[in-house]
Amino acid sequence: MKKINLNRTVYDICTEYPEVLDILKDIGFSEIVKPGMLNTAGRFMTIPKGSVLRKINMEKIKKAFWDKDFELFE
Repeated sequence: MKKINLNRTVYDICTEYPEVLDILKDIGFSEIVKPGMLNTAGRFMTIPKGSVLRKINMEKIKKAFWDKDFELFE
């Protein structure tokens, strides 16, 4: 199981694990796959901040990542 620190930016996480982009898109972060978004907003946005912004429950996010063999931690 791969571990992801929730304090890291989306850009850093997706650079290390490119498959995370698809997970984020599937759970409602559709904007992150638009051209340039990862390189702009993704450089300061974390998954918890995005969760609040997009009104997506963190438990839903954790389950989606768990289903893809990722463990989220702070």
